[in-house]
Amino acid sequence: MKTILSIFCIAIFLTGCKDEVALGEYNYKGHEDFETNSETVLKNLKGFQEENLDYSMYAEDFIMQDTGFGADPDSLNLAQMQEYDKQLWATYDFKMLTDPPSLLPGVDADTRIPNGSVRHYSDWEVTKVATDSTPAKSGIISLYETFDFDENGKILDQAVYGDFGGLMQYLHSDQ
Repeated sequence: MKTILSIFCIAIFLTGCKDEVALGEYNYKGHEDFETNSETVLKNLKGFQEENLDYSMYAEDFIMQDTGFGADPDSLNLAQMQEYDKQLWATYDFKMLTDPPSLLPGVDADTRIPNGSVRHYSDWEVTKVATDSTPAKSGIISLYETFDFDENGKILDQAVYGDFGGLMQYLHSDQ
């Protein structure tokens, strides 16, 4: 009985060690990718704020998830996002207030293992540009944004969450 129990304990120990080594190696790779991809995200945020975004950091099959209520369509491809960005920049000025933004590693939804994706929390001041008939008006929005990357380090999928409806209602109200 002691022999069987000893073999069983050793088997559990060896199995546990094997999984830990594999998990540790995978986490390290995810950490390396996270560090590299974090630099891309910081360049992305700076470029958006300066209205000079380098779209070469995006994959050809990029998708921007539209997280707004009732969004139709529910996603944009790269060309559509570029046009949308032009419209945004013509109407609003964007200033990231969180410096530096809080960058966090993302995980694979199924395995919960870090996969090189990057998430961030930040506060932005959005200013509706003055026109001949309306003054400039600003509001602050807290955002949570996700960036997933392809094997070449290009942004493959992006989604941003915040109360855009409330912000737009405020910026375009007479109050």
